[in-house]
Amino acid sequence: MRHTVKLRVPSRDLRKPRPPSPCRVLASCAFAAAFLSACNPQKPPPPPPPPEVLVLTVQPQSVPITQTWVTTLTGDINADIRAQVSGYLQSQNYVNGTYVAAGAVLFQIDPRPFQAALDQAKGSLAQAQAQLTASQLTADRAAQLYEKKVISLQQYDDQTQAYQASKASVQAAEAAVQQAQLNLVFTRITSPVDGLTSIATAQVGDLVGPSTGTLATVVKVDPIKVQFMVGEQDYVKFIQQYFKDPSKSPVGTQRDKNVELSLVLADGTAYPEKGRLTSVNNVVGIYTGSITLEGEFPNPGRLLRPGQFGLVTATVRTDKDATVVPQRAVINLQGLTLLAVVGEGNKVDLRQVTLGPTLGSDQIVTKGLNAGDSVIIEGVQKVRQGTVVNPKPYVETAQEKASDAIAAPATTPAATPAAKN
Repeated sequence: MRHTVKLRVPSRDLRKPRPPSPCRVLASCAFAAAFLSACNPQKPPPPPPPPEVLVLTVQPQSVPITQTWVTTLTGDINADIRAQVSGYLQSQNYVNGTYVAAGAVLFQIDPRPFQAALDQAKGSLAQAQAQLTASQLTADRAAQLYEKKVISLQQYDDQTQAYQASKASVQAAEAAVQQAQLNLVFTRITSPVDGLTSIATAQVGDLVGPSTGTLATVVKVDPIKVQFMVGEQDYVKFIQQYFKDPSKSPVGTQRDKNVELSLVLADGTAYPEKGRLTSVNNVVGIYTGSITLEGEFPNPGRLLRPGQFGLVTATVRTDKDATVVPQRAVINLQGLTLLAVVGEGNKVDLRQVTLGPTLGSDQIVTKGLNAGDSVIIEGVQKVRQGTVVNPKPYVETAQEKASDAIAAPATTPAATPAAKN
């Protein structure tokens, strides 16, 4: 007997489409995007505009050339105060470090022994004068008797010589009185100049004398002197401009043409007073190869003191055809000194140059630039060799003008040349 089994198969709705898979959707979107991009191509972005820079057209100009040296301040007069007689120090009559006038009493040595010596010398002088009077009377009487042939020539000569000896004794006694008076004056130790006093090295009660050394010093500090050393080569460079007319040299006989000096103190402070060159030494040091120069500065208020260090600056000459650019235009690249010059087509040429002295915020260029070159002052960090730029004229700032005014004194170097090298 057979059994028949019927299987039921679920029916399908053939009219309803099957949803597409996610992979197929993404593939279709990518294809559509590629198709649309091929049909509608986009334009490339425009190139950036040339960088804007500030340029300066250089022209030859006359500039004063200055030099600076390390200097030491010293007193115009440095007086060592010493005792000229021996005695016990009775008093110190000044306050250490104060200003004193010439003739002021600084120390007093006990005057009593010297007053006694003076009194004794005066007594000896009185005795000598009395003896001289007696000798003179005797000599006069002897002369009369000799004329009358009463006494011999020998007796006359003896009385005359006794009179001359008495005169010499009086002169010696007078000299002893003067010396005693002088020693008494020396007990008052005075200042020979107006100046600042030092801290005393002796105390009241000390036995002082010519061999005890310096008791104190008095320094004249207004004006105050500066001393600095100039190398031989620099000195030659300075004086060679006067070879054709030595009469104009400030280191010769024309002392009315003294060089103007400026001073910067050790902390960088500019001293407000202007100084002048006063003397040039007569020899160049064999071992140092330099020559010593001196100048002086007004010192109102006696604020500057000997022993301070500073920098002294003077104008040595004038360059009539110098090429000058602001210092910030200079590029230092791998040991090379460059300037960015704008050439034809506004293309940048990085040009190697040789620098000279500085002048305030400016820099003198001795080689590598020509008159009329356009040098980039602002924007050098934006350019490379061959970069096309958009140049604009550069205008000097007020701060730079002030710096240049300080570096270039109003005085003309021809009238006030500086012994600078």
